[in-house]
Amino acid sequence: MLQRKMDLRMILAILLAHVLLFITFQEKSVFWYIYTATMLFLITYSILHEEMDDQQPVGLYITYGVLSGVMLFVLFFLGNSLLHMIDLPLKGSVAKLYKQMSPTEIWQYIVLFLIIIPGEEVFWRGFILKRLLRKIKFGPSILISTLLYTSVNIYSGSSHLILASIVAGLFWSSLYVWKRSIPLLIVSHIVFDLILLVLFPLR
Repeated sequence: MLQRKMDLRMILAILLAHVLLFITFQEKSVFWYIYTATMLFLITYSILHEEMDDQQPVGLYITYGVLSGVMLFVLFFLGNSLLHMIDLPLKGSVAKLYKQMSPTEIWQYIVLFLIIIPGEEVFWRGFILKRLLRKIKFGPSILISTLLYTSVNIYSGSSHLILASIVAGLFWSSLYVWKRSIPLLIVSHIVFDLILLVLFPLR
């Protein structure tokens, strides 16, 4: 019975995420307001139904978080450069994606780094992936959680966001399976977005 309840909670969470993110992507003019509210709701749902993993000392998760965030940026940079070199239609996809989705005001950067990024990691890795890992092996769990993470971005209508979600989802899901630390993933995600959005935007 307990196992069934856990399954139902995960299924309900995925359905709620789809409904809320569908609404979020429909209203471009108030995107940041709705997205912030959506992530606050998903964070609340996650922490009410799942204990968050924090199995690394502070110094270690900050170190791994910073290094992995830089590593993911390098991966995106190399992928973007390769697309330019071979002149594929997707060249510049990362730049286009972040031009479409980037914050434009200070308060949007604040909610991105303090609410949205932590919310994505708490929900998709700390809740969804963690529950999958209880039922199936880590390889399929990583793949399924990445597909679920990517699936809600279909509503954006951006193939670039879908591609980026697959790469980032596989990376952060694998990192979670390895280190079992949500704070580590949050640091990694913040560092990645900070480099990509503020320090060295890709062209």
